[in-house]
Amino acid sequence: MKNSHRLCEDLDAEINVPTHFRCPISLDLMKDPVTLCTGITYDRENIERWIEAGNETCPFTKQVLETFDLIPNHILRRMIQDWCVQNRSLGVERIPTPRIPVSQCEVSEVCSRIVGATRRGDGKKCGELVRKIKNWGKESERNKRCIMENGTACILSASFESFARDSFEKHINLLVEILSVLSWMSPLGKEGRSKLGTESSLRCIIWLLRNGDLSGRQSAVLVLKEILHSDERRIITNTLRAIEGVVEALFFLIKEPISPTATKASLMAIYCMISSTTKNDMITSRFLEMGLVGVIVEAIVEADESVCEKALGVLDEICNTEKGKEAACNNALIMAVLVRKVLRVSEWATELSVSILWKLCDEESVRIEAIQVGTFKKLLVILQVGCGESTKEKVKELLKLLNVYNNRVDCCVDSSMGFKYLKKPF
Repeated sequence: MKNSHRLCEDLDAEINVPTHFRCPISLDLMKDPVTLCTGITYDRENIERWIEAGNETCPFTKQVLETFDLIPNHILRRMIQDWCVQNRSLGVERIPTPRIPVSQCEVSEVCSRIVGATRRGDGKKCGELVRKIKNWGKESERNKRCIMENGTACILSASFESFARDSFEKHINLLVEILSVLSWMSPLGKEGRSKLGTESSLRCIIWLLRNGDLSGRQSAVLVLKEILHSDERRIITNTLRAIEGVVEALFFLIKEPISPTATKASLMAIYCMISSTTKNDMITSRFLEMGLVGVIVEAIVEADESVCEKALGVLDEICNTEKGKEAACNNALIMAVLVRKVLRVSEWATELSVSILWKLCDEESVRIEAIQVGTFKKLLVILQVGCGESTKEKVKELLKLLNVYNNRVDCCVDSSMGFKYLKKPF
């Protein structure tokens, strides 16, 4: 749709695009015109978004819709295509003939066949059917929504668990295909998470997280994040304790990123794991032994807003443990990095940074370092700008603690430094 919008802007200066070729909602050249029961034609993507938002009237006529059926306007679509061809010399590209959207009936039929193939242990047939669903999803967001609304996630999760339990090495290609589809299905549903949260399923997911190709590893971490991001995460984390390599696999996705999407999913998975365990849990201890604090601090330096917030969330949770606070205090850059992120990323990032600073400023040496990197001034600015009550209380406590050192310690480090010598996260 963005491309068609730019196309219309470019064309307006040179030729007149017929009004009836434009969608009444976006005013863009229509790519897939469909007609409502009111007789008004819209681009499919725009009118579907309008209806899904809960609107029950025709955007143009304001009439209440008796039916939400969308009838493809083949005649108008061919006219638009002919017009594009006639104006090819002006840089107009012919719109492709849209594929017919998948129907609920088609999705249900394929899901039923997947259930049958799974019961028979027919991995080959199951793989063919999963690829069919995958290809449908690639065609449009509308197809993805139709697939998800038909309970496909639960059926694929059950199939994954069945073939993983049988022999995941034997069915590895099928399992990778299933994960690649599940990776864009959210939420997976309680029953789906239950199937994927079994020991056999988790062992397969972790194996792919460690040994899969880039695409396989990304799919695995996205699904693992969805499994953990639920009320059952404590049970899932207990199961993961018995699986070798889970900590290492998630750690290296932060240390050696393969994509921002995988990095964010890894951080969320780590957060769910350490926040659902006891303060001296072996999983948290293992993350600390591997150097997670240093890797996260480095990742925060030039991360985008979303990654930065999730990384700070993990760091804040780590600092709830004595070992975590010790590891953070021993990091030479953490104070400067935290202060630099205050009021520069988002309100949430500022609150997390303050929370971490508040947890670390028990030791006198940490307070002195905090003064040196300009923490006192930044905290005063936070009070002036405004923040939540919980953050405000932490800021006031920090100011009281740091005020003792404010006039005795020179501010010798500029917290706005570029940290150019650090390895970029991605």
